[in-house]
Amino acid sequence: MKHFNLAIALLLSAAFFSGCTLQKMVKLAADQDLQVDPNPLEVHGGKVPFAVSAVLPPKMLPKGKVYTLTTIYKYGDQSVEVGSVEFKADDFPNSSTSPSRKSEDFSFNYQDGMNPGKLFLKGTAKDPRNGKTLDGPEMEVAPGLIVTSMAVKDVYLASFADHGYNDQEELIPTNVNFFFPQGSSVLSSGLKVDGETNRAKQSNLSAFIAEKNVTKTVTITGTHSPEGSERINSGLSNDRAKRIESYYRKQMRRYDYKGLADSIEFILKPVVEDWAAFKAALREYEGVSDDAKSQMTRIVDGTGTFEDKEKQLQKIDGYKKVFDDLYPGLRSAKTEILTVKPKKSAAEIAVLSKLIVSGDAKPDTLSDEEFLYSATLTPSLEEKEAIYMAATKRGGSWIAHNNLAAAYLAKAKAGEGDKNKLVEDALTQLEIAANKNKTAEVAANMGSGYLMQGEYSKAYEALGEAESLSPSNNLKAEINGLKGAIEIRMGEYDKAKASFANAKSADKVNFDRGLVNLLSKDYAAANTGFDGATDGTIAADAYYYKAVTAARSGNASDVISNLKEAVAKDSDLKDKALNDLEFVNFADAVGQAIR
Repeated sequence: MKHFNLAIALLLSAAFFSGCTLQKMVKLAADQDLQVDPNPLEVHGGKVPFAVSAVLPPKMLPKGKVYTLTTIYKYGDQSVEVGSVEFKADDFPNSSTSPSRKSEDFSFNYQDGMNPGKLFLKGTAKDPRNGKTLDGPEMEVAPGLIVTSMAVKDVYLASFADHGYNDQEELIPTNVNFFFPQGSSVLSSGLKVDGETNRAKQSNLSAFIAEKNVTKTVTITGTHSPEGSERINSGLSNDRAKRIESYYRKQMRRYDYKGLADSIEFILKPVVEDWAAFKAALREYEGVSDDAKSQMTRIVDGTGTFEDKEKQLQKIDGYKKVFDDLYPGLRSAKTEILTVKPKKSAAEIAVLSKLIVSGDAKPDTLSDEEFLYSATLTPSLEEKEAIYMAATKRGGSWIAHNNLAAAYLAKAKAGEGDKNKLVEDALTQLEIAANKNKTAEVAANMGSGYLMQGEYSKAYEALGEAESLSPSNNLKAEINGLKGAIEIRMGEYDKAKASFANAKSADKVNFDRGLVNLLSKDYAAANTGFDGATDGTIAADAYYYKAVTAARSGNASDVISNLKEAVAKDSDLKDKALNDLEFVNFADAVGQAIR
């Protein structure tokens, strides 16, 4: 019995001394040095990262004991236990005479409602031998959250694919080649070189002229074959060209062109002593051997006069066949007539388009390209939607489905209708378009749709795909604006700056460009970005974050001036400024600005 009582006494004594030791640890904790960085806490990339550094005073960590600092973020009636810093006496053998130091990195996901809030540390002393613990008081170590990174402005796009219709003036070439006898500029009606007589060509040209097509130019290139003297050849090409011009003008008089003739420019191009046409014909000719062709080519590429080269050609086997088969085709007047392509006016297309949509005209009244083009002639998104909807039913091209989706996205962006339904309808059309042809426009619109739904990862992936599909420079610049905003949300500030460097300028893009530079501590660039948004609909926010930039730069006067501009444009920003920890060191400046 005596031994039993002694054991109990020893246990009670150990427990007593253990309790005293834990109490002493908690008491000494009052002298611990606790640091949190950053302080206040900041949101970056949807997370709140921070580091806790703790220095325990000597003797606070007795042999065999453990001291734990637990990080707790509290907001409203909720709290999040983030992690802990644990000091084990065994890891600090000199803790009785020297401070014990340790730091840890932590992070928790940011959620709506977490601001305002505070970060606390709670110390707990523990004796692992008996499991006893003693908690110290919770200590506030960071006053709340800075949520400046959440100010990012999402940018949306609605990319309409090209309709394929050319609404500019187009010229149609009509070509007629007349041929002449050797050494002559007389237009022999019965001469046939390319399978059709000059008489037939004259008849066709006469009928063409009779139609009085709107004609811009008539270009006549006169040529000659290699044989003949320089004196003859120098005038022959020009005379052949003039011969066709004379015939053309005669036909215009016949068909009473009157003033129309004055608007037609005749361009005569006599080609004299040029071997280019001969060499081209020889390359395709199969009537002589390759050796003969090589010899002839060397002659014409060599030195000597035009006449000398012709005399040398006559000595080559096969010359007679070349003379009979190729030379006639070189005695010509090649005529190109450029006429204006007949087109409906934009007004006609717009009227016919409305009739097609209403069912009062047949769909084939306009071509697919004209019908898609008609949607660009109205500023109304409702009318665009109706045209593209009809286009999906008449042909169902990927362009029709993509552009119908773009109309939905544009309406959602402009606040015209139920945003959620519009975006869902747009994504449905884009899936159809992608199955037909996955293009940069389709992928970019998908990215914009996902972004409107808050699906940032899916949006970023789609925009990356759009970049890989060779978008136009304009679309690529728009894509960069969307990507930059998402990259700020991801906390990828260097990537965001690279995206914005090549983004299309717009109020929200300029604001986001300023924001990412603010978050990267490049305050001069931040001000430049925000300045680009001070004239638009988000001017109040631009001035507000210029004030934040000034606060981070330590410039009280700019805090005041920019906040005054901000609250003058949006009085709700007064309360925001009073509670924004960005201005924790500028209470007087804020007071002057908002009073």
